[in-house]
Amino acid sequence: MKKLLTPTLFLVLFATGAFSQSKDIQQKISAVESHLSGWIRTQNDHDWTLQERMKRYHLKGLSIAVINDYKIEWAKGYGWADSSEGRPVTTATLFQAASISKSLNGVGVMRLVQDGKLNLDADVNQYLKSWKFSYDSLSKGKKITMAELLSHTAGLSVHGFGGYDVDDSLPSITQILDGKRPANNPPVRAMFAPGIRSVYSGGGITLSQLVVMDITGLPYDRYMQDSVLNPLGMTSSFYTAPAPSGKKAVLATGYRGNGTPLHGKYHIYPEQAAASLWTNPTDLARYIIATQRSLEGKAGGPLSPGMTKQRLTPYVDSNAALGVFIQQKGDDKYFSHGGANEGFRSQYFGSLHNGRGVVVMVNSDNGAIMNEIINSVATVYKWDGFYKPVVKTEIDAPASLEQYAGRYAISNDTARIIQKDGKLYVEVEFEKLQLHFTTADEFFLYDQQADFRFTRENGQVAGILINNQQTFKKID
Repeated sequence: MKKLLTPTLFLVLFATGAFSQSKDIQQKISAVESHLSGWIRTQNDHDWTLQERMKRYHLKGLSIAVINDYKIEWAKGYGWADSSEGRPVTTATLFQAASISKSLNGVGVMRLVQDGKLNLDADVNQYLKSWKFSYDSLSKGKKITMAELLSHTAGLSVHGFGGYDVDDSLPSITQILDGKRPANNPPVRAMFAPGIRSVYSGGGITLSQLVVMDITGLPYDRYMQDSVLNPLGMTSSFYTAPAPSGKKAVLATGYRGNGTPLHGKYHIYPEQAAASLWTNPTDLARYIIATQRSLEGKAGGPLSPGMTKQRLTPYVDSNAALGVFIQQKGDDKYFSHGGANEGFRSQYFGSLHNGRGVVVMVNSDNGAIMNEIINSVATVYKWDGFYKPVVKTEIDAPASLEQYAGRYAISNDTARIIQKDGKLYVEVEFEKLQLHFTTADEFFLYDQQADFRFTRENGQVAGILINNQQTFKKID
């Protein structure tokens, strides 16, 4: 039976009741699936299909939910949750949300503020019982607050976490904060005084997790389930790490960019607030809608309209709010967050007005397709000003391609440019990306949103300048 299923990598399963969708919605779904587009457009471009891009990126599976007028208009799963088991993605399949965990953590923290158990502007050590943050000279006498932790303005270290193999010993939260074995991260410490600027810190969010635990006296996953996930209707989702054995049948397996599965199927993240949420686009869409309705003054959900507005208000930085990032897209603003765990990528957007949104989750280290899908949703649903591609005019590749071929290096990173069949490619991990020229020395890559230019010395190609900042020098 598995052999019969193999050609259906693009297998689509609908949510319950999906076959009764109106013809209009079915047409929109088909349009979204047929009009994927990237960050750049040229005179030679055409839109891609979802199937083409899944094949291009070696994707096993993905899941989408689209919000229109404060409702989940449709949700669908594509491909495989686990290809070796022949288990397809359905709308019930759970993915690791990775850093999107931080958005729901923000809701949980604001629930404590709303209940009068936490002051966003107080020294976090006031609430910590099991461990205290060690202030030093880098903190310059300033105390760290919960508002600064949630907005990444606390000046703390440790950007993100790699998780743990299923065979690894798991550290406690205090071992993670101190960087002591079996933790695999450096200690979470001050890099500069709090309240100055936003520098992303998963370490800071992990500190907020301990504050929640010490205030409530509950395991973090228990508090979040009872006070946040269930009230939002996210009853399929959970923060528990490792995942409960009863949930394993609906968990997606994580894959590398070449389609190789992770050992043990996925990593475990004891940094629960920062990275351990298992969920699906449908549940995340419920969170988005509850946030939008609360912002509009509607009752329901765990937070009052006032708390929701405060959570979505940037703090110090113009974009970083309390667990979300605010982006201006055309005439509207969107709250959003992305996620990147080993073997998983995710992204969501929710408008601050008009009840629009989208969630995309993939079980791969390569999440490039997510923005292409989101661009298609924005185009099909006419989100004015959301998708603004860079427009360039592509020219034929220069005649003497051999002058560009070779190895290029910066610090410990190297890249190789090769020529094949009259085209140039850069070798990246498991694949080759074609160079598309706009002048004799300037080029772009469809898969990398950056400006590239070959530099020259005495007329000879000497390096590659990226975004006018970094230069890879040609070494052979």
